[in-house]
Amino acid sequence: MSEAVTPTPQSPTVVKSESEWRQELTPDEFAVLRQAATERPFTGEYWDSTQEGVYACRACGAELFTSKEKFHSHCGWPSFFAPLADGTVRYLHDKSLGMERIEVRCAACDSHLGHLFKGEGYDTPTDERFCINSVSLRLKQAGG
Repeated sequence: MSEAVTPTPQSPTVVKSESEWRQELTPDEFAVLRQAATERPFTGEYWDSTQEGVYACRACGAELFTSKEKFHSHCGWPSFFAPLADGTVRYLHDKSLGMERIEVRCAACDSHLGHLFKGEGYDTPTDERFCINSVSLRLKQAGG
């Protein structure tokens, strides 16, 4: 990804009404995935997981990240230094909470996943941290 993040305007391929999402997701999943809430740090299912596999969007099942790019950032949420492939996530400028951040969304269904932070000094190939809510993900374990 380039130094300056350009919002990715692609249209989602999975489109459902708010009512359909509410029927399919738990209240916590709906709050994070569809309303951009954030789960509390150190409480999610995957923040410290070391299991191997592919992390998919909990809303639509699109594969987003792998355990090979996951690292321990000690921030309380799952952290990845890159997505599975270009085009699996999209980026939006987020000016909420009085700060400017880069929001990360599922490219397939436009669900909120978390945020991208750059230049924090982590010893990773990209020096990027995709800080993702556990409730936004479902781990498909390797060999399972």
